[in-house]
Amino acid sequence: MAKGKRGLGRGLNALIPESNKKSDGIKGSILKIDISKIKANKDQPRKYFDEEKIDILSDSIKKHGVIQPIIVKTMGDKYEIIAGERRFRAAKVAQLKEIPCIIKDVEERDVVEIALIENLQREDLNPIEEAIAYRNLMDKYKLTQENISSAVGKSRSYIANTIRLINLPDIVKEEVIRGQITSGHARVLLRFTDEHIQKDIMEKVIENNLSVRELEKLVGDLLEEKEIKEKVQKKKDATLLYLEDNLKSLLGTKVNIVKGKKKGKIEIEYYSDDELDRILEFLQK
Repeated sequence: MAKGKRGLGRGLNALIPESNKKSDGIKGSILKIDISKIKANKDQPRKYFDEEKIDILSDSIKKHGVIQPIIVKTMGDKYEIIAGERRFRAAKVAQLKEIPCIIKDVEERDVVEIALIENLQREDLNPIEEAIAYRNLMDKYKLTQENISSAVGKSRSYIANTIRLINLPDIVKEEVIRGQITSGHARVLLRFTDEHIQKDIMEKVIENNLSVRELEKLVGDLLEEKEIKEKVQKKKDATLLYLEDNLKSLLGTKVNIVKGKKKGKIEIEYYSDDELDRILEFLQK
């Protein structure tokens, strides 16, 4: 996914009060804490961790230890991770008993924002995780897109377009997460609201390795064709519309009857090989 050129705005300076960035005895110092007393942040924006990379990091930790401390906050007699969950997971795989930590006193909202910024700095979030994280900040902490834009150094339009990715069907979001299509491809697919069409076009992108520009051209042509069909549809008489509705009910899919001066055609849509087999089986009865 293309990254903005604005950097990370005010970043941590905007999110952590000045008093919390200074060492005050234990807080701010590096301490080794029993790993069993540490838990992951339930609002961690990063949801997908590459197990192979965790194992590689674990091997490094076995040889060299945890070079960079994780950041935690106190939760009673336990600790919750603010930043560094990947290191924490790898340390557990390496069977470490303790892990170096920096304790910070921050509000719950700041925990989420810091975790988001850390992942953005490392480019660890996939576009869907990023979208969910922004939405979570808006819904749970009543932040505006402007607030988030200022904190992470992305334009408000970038924030808005990223959040829109949440509206994609799960099957498309999964391919974004896997890296089969980019967030740019995904945003173009949002020009359609029909999930079947989104899925069908996405498969064309993957099969033909289409660039975002090529996809935009394809979608533009499809939308133009759709507009022409809709204009023709409006001119249809009541009898054809009635017949189309009946066929749609019988076949369970969209049917379009095109009437010419001397001939016509019936178009039956399908969205998978299984659906085509079902329609053919019905017609052969």
